[in-house]
Amino acid sequence: MMAKSVNEDQLFIGIDGGGTKCRATIYSVKQGVLGTGLGGPANPLHGLERTLESIMVSTQLALRDAGLPLETVHQLYAGLGLAGVNLPSLYDKIMEWEHPFKQMFLTTDLHTACIGAHEGSDGAVIITGTGSCGFSCVNGRTTNFGGHGFALGDKGSGAWMGLEAIKATLLDLDGLGESTNLTNVITEHFAADNAMAIVEKMSGQPSSSFAKLARYVFEAANNNDKVAVSIVKEGADYVSKLAQRLLENNPPRLSMIGGLAEPLNKWLAEDIAKRVESPIQPPEMGAVYFAQQSVLEQNQEVSL
Repeated sequence: MMAKSVNEDQLFIGIDGGGTKCRATIYSVKQGVLGTGLGGPANPLHGLERTLESIMVSTQLALRDAGLPLETVHQLYAGLGLAGVNLPSLYDKIMEWEHPFKQMFLTTDLHTACIGAHEGSDGAVIITGTGSCGFSCVNGRTTNFGGHGFALGDKGSGAWMGLEAIKATLLDLDGLGESTNLTNVITEHFAADNAMAIVEKMSGQPSSSFAKLARYVFEAANNNDKVAVSIVKEGADYVSKLAQRLLENNPPRLSMIGGLAEPLNKWLAEDIAKRVESPIQPPEMGAVYFAQQSVLEQNQEVSL
């Protein structure tokens, strides 16, 4: 639920930052959503400067969309839900940032996604986008699984599927793996005619570049390509197990968020697919809730 006791004149901005994009929503208690903005990748694990730039781009676009002057940024109470800040070193680096907001409150993208999905109530959420991870909040107790980052984890994510597609393509091109239609699609995507040309183009690329290839895997799987089906089933099996672990905490609701949430759903274990409910609010609104609650708690501490 939205906090009820904040000042009606206060302006909040909720920011949801992940490996592919950064979304910002400016919210007024009195008027509701005023404007939104979209920036680039905002996972500090893959670049702190790029993350801060994406936050500012999405903020400025949201201000413009709201018809507010850029100087209004100094009046905003900001809630930030960012990928990667579950690592203490990255959390500290973001907190050291000389930000332009009136105040900034930082947590993980998992936390704000869960708050938004269940509108502040208890529940569990699985993010299946560029990366993958799970989070639940039940009776004030939070639990999270996965979220170990690319390429150490993030199984079932867009980046993982893209990487698996490239690995299968390279094996096929070298005559060491099973033949797959992914080879034609991937070589066409890169305008490459041999394995080393693909390796050269993907060398040093961020997880978001691999995630762009996930759609090819689903398309091939839906056309019964054996290799693609195997990739999707392996990813879906992991996400189903992730959901089962979260459901051990008995959350009243379970939602999936991210670009793969819809295409992956039909591949999940049947009992898990039946439990998945649509999120009530997006992660950036969860970040607004988080900022509101943080302001309320701060005010309560001052009044004691």
